[in-house]
Amino acid sequence: MVSERVRLRPRSHVVARPLLSRDARRCRRKFLEYFPDGFRDSVYLETERAYKLDAHKRWEAELGPDEFARLYADRDFAEIAARAVRIESRTNLLFSFEKMAVRDAVAQTGGAQVFADGLAEWIYGTGGKHERFDAWLRAVAGLPRRQTRVLTWPVTTVFGFIARPRVHLFLKPTVTRRAADAYGFPFAYSSKPTWPTYASALAFARTVRRDLQDLHPRDMIDIQSFLWVQGSEEYA
Repeated sequence: MVSERVRLRPRSHVVARPLLSRDARRCRRKFLEYFPDGFRDSVYLETERAYKLDAHKRWEAELGPDEFARLYADRDFAEIAARAVRIESRTNLLFSFEKMAVRDAVAQTGGAQVFADGLAEWIYGTGGKHERFDAWLRAVAGLPRRQTRVLTWPVTTVFGFIARPRVHLFLKPTVTRRAADAYGFPFAYSSKPTWPTYASALAFARTVRRDLQDLHPRDMIDIQSFLWVQGSEEYA
């Protein structure tokens, strides 16, 4: 007896939205009020995503793995530092005094090598993320200082964010804390840059990405932008 062929209904590609808390729903609504088409909204792409993605593309062109390795092997630490600072300077991620502090630090004797060594470990190192981040913090803490301190959350997270936006998050303390409060996430914040706080920020980012999976966030640029809308006075 010939068995009857059963036609299977094609699977739906619609992503099921997870059950969200009241706070998470409120944050989602706020983001969509500004950007109705979510992470594909034309205004969002122009005002929030484009310049961050452009910085990443410049990093890939000027300090991608092969070019960074070449400069590092040639001990051209000053060029590595100059390119990194120049790429960041074209964004508005750091405040002007933070930009100046980094620029002054890498311009002083030994500063460029400390900075390049730290970047090599943090962005292109092979160890665990915890160990690499701690090594990067030690490097930033060891940079020469004139007036403004460089060991701040924005400075310690901006270069990883630009270089590897699929992995690293840019952390603005006030904005991230406000966003966590609005979202109802228990963000374990310390004003001094430490791994536990950064790990908590990454956990927050993973939670948001999971909750927004139906909006298809591409990377940490989208997640950081979402958090910026929640915590920045620009979107009060």
